[in-house]
Amino acid sequence: MKLLRVGPAGAERPAVLDPEGVARDIGGLVPDIDGALLADGAALERIAAALADGSLPALDAGLRVGPPLARIGKIVCIGLNYHDHATETGATVPTEPVVFMKAPDTVVGPEDTVLVPRGSEKTDWEVELAVVIGRELRYAASHEEALSAVAGYAVAHDVSEREYQIERGGQWDKGKNCETFNPLGPWLVTADEVADPQALPLRLWVNGELKQNGTTADQIFPVAEVVRYLSHFMTLYPGDVINTGTPAGVALGQPEPKPYLRPGDIVELEIDGLGRQRQELKSA
Repeated sequence: MKLLRVGPAGAERPAVLDPEGVARDIGGLVPDIDGALLADGAALERIAAALADGSLPALDAGLRVGPPLARIGKIVCIGLNYHDHATETGATVPTEPVVFMKAPDTVVGPEDTVLVPRGSEKTDWEVELAVVIGRELRYAASHEEALSAVAGYAVAHDVSEREYQIERGGQWDKGKNCETFNPLGPWLVTADEVADPQALPLRLWVNGELKQNGTTADQIFPVAEVVRYLSHFMTLYPGDVINTGTPAGVALGQPEPKPYLRPGDIVELEIDGLGRQRQELKSA
């Protein structure tokens, strides 16, 4: 299923996409799309049954699409997780996943405005596969166990400010947690619809120019290993999100002068089967 949330920010309604691409209201079946829903197999079955029997009312096609997941517990991110991205930035290929965190309040909808921080000169783009956890997981013993805890997948835009991240000392978090720096969605696609998370093309455009054109097959640490690895350092709960890294093509990896984002720029990104995002950049 493709789950989504539509409506004004802070007042989104839960919905499911039908085979014709129409958003259907599931507010009468579940209060929202969150970790509690993802952990409730019976509730997901009710949604699937209602979608199949055609009883769900259609929602207005003009409604804003918000983030597909409410009440996110934590966002765990993996840096330098594509061979080509490590090469373009001159970084050594890591021997273990590079881990950092983003605050859940960075999440906005897939077409919401992204704000360039005040004084920023190095705001960058990153298309990423997001993994959404649906079952509590700790100390996973195998890749199979790790993947069994995955509820679904989504498109994430891991917006980054490179000066704050790299040049200002301390940890990467300063360049990753600015307001609006994690557009998510449009859908949360349940894991049963993604046959192989290591066979997903990712693309990103800036002002119509293709900048990133990669595939999750190039990940240094595949999804199953990322989830397994993280479960040995922290408990993963339903509603947690993992951003799994970005392929080559970011501004940081380009020759000088690097084409960092400016107010007025338009960024579009997509992952096959998971949907498409579009954001306009504005000044904070």
